[in-house]
Amino acid sequence: MFVRYLPALMICVGVVLDTVTPSEVTAVPLFAAAPLIAAPFFSLASTVRTGVAAFLVVLAIRISDGRLGEVVPLTDLLTVLTVSALSLVINRVVRRGNEQLASARVIAETAMRAVLPAPEERIGGLLVAARYEAAQADEFVGGDLFAVADTPFGVRLVVGDVRGKGLDSVAAVAVVIGAFREAAEQERSLEGVAQRLERALAREGARRGGFDSVEGFVTAVLAEVPTGSDILRVVNRGHPEPLVLHADGSLDVLSPTEPALPLGMGLDSGPDRSDEWTLPAGATFLAFTDGLSEARNADGVFYDPAARLRGRLFPGPEEMLSALTDDVRLHTGGRSTDDLALLAVGRPSRGQPARRTTVKIVGRPGE
Repeated sequence: MFVRYLPALMICVGVVLDTVTPSEVTAVPLFAAAPLIAAPFFSLASTVRTGVAAFLVVLAIRISDGRLGEVVPLTDLLTVLTVSALSLVINRVVRRGNEQLASARVIAETAMRAVLPAPEERIGGLLVAARYEAAQADEFVGGDLFAVADTPFGVRLVVGDVRGKGLDSVAAVAVVIGAFREAAEQERSLEGVAQRLERALAREGARRGGFDSVEGFVTAVLAEVPTGSDILRVVNRGHPEPLVLHADGSLDVLSPTEPALPLGMGLDSGPDRSDEWTLPAGATFLAFTDGLSEARNADGVFYDPAARLRGRLFPGPEEMLSALTDDVRLHTGGRSTDDLALLAVGRPSRGQPARRTTVKIVGRPGE
């Protein structure tokens, strides 16, 4: 808001300074600064008006003191005129850069939505909600990922976090998501899906001339809920432990029986082993990236999603994610340093209707 009035303030201060000081003291730098300040923040028309105003004020002052014909006053006028013209060039460059940046943001957001489309709100008889929150408000691409698929073996899902940033992480996200969607439909076991993701990352590493085992790995949680069962199978590859919040507010932390290395490490971690849990009616499974569990407040205290959720009740997964994102924002004071992906899958209570009648039902015939 202050910047809006700064060019006019510079001109006013210049007038006062030129009036109360001796003739050898010039306020031209203040007059010249006015259009320069306007150039990156104002429109082209406003920048022109600011430059014209600064020039006319200097001209009026020199006419009033009778020094218009002297060399120094003429130089002052030429300086203000030249700087004003330069301000127009700066304004044009800044505006063009802003337009290109806005276009790049739209393209990046569109690409990210194509790679990480929002899942349907009801898949295979389960309620589903997902969130992706960038650490910076103007960033739309990152290395966090999620996907849900209704398969012949039940509802399968993945939540992961690619080590690193930038376009390389986005490429890895695309590889993992693509491999998951194919493997989830074909592999009979969740362990088989995990191995397919491992091989896909190995192929991508070979194609790119070697996948960095330190910077190129992917932490991931894979889960499945077989059709018509309350069994919940989980394979955890070095990822934050997911949670199950039950209808009575009790909470389970799904710690793996045998810790496993992240995907893409390039090391023989042995065969994957899934752990079995239950997802009864009214319970919600929550998987998340470390943007949630490693979010810190001003005192450096980590956010603890298990402690924050235990004992709470929510109408559905969407309401849970809304509460979580609001709560972590409050915890960090809005100073998030890492992207955040959340995926919640809930089994409806018996007789619970779909949350909105506009929801498109995706499932197999007879469900």
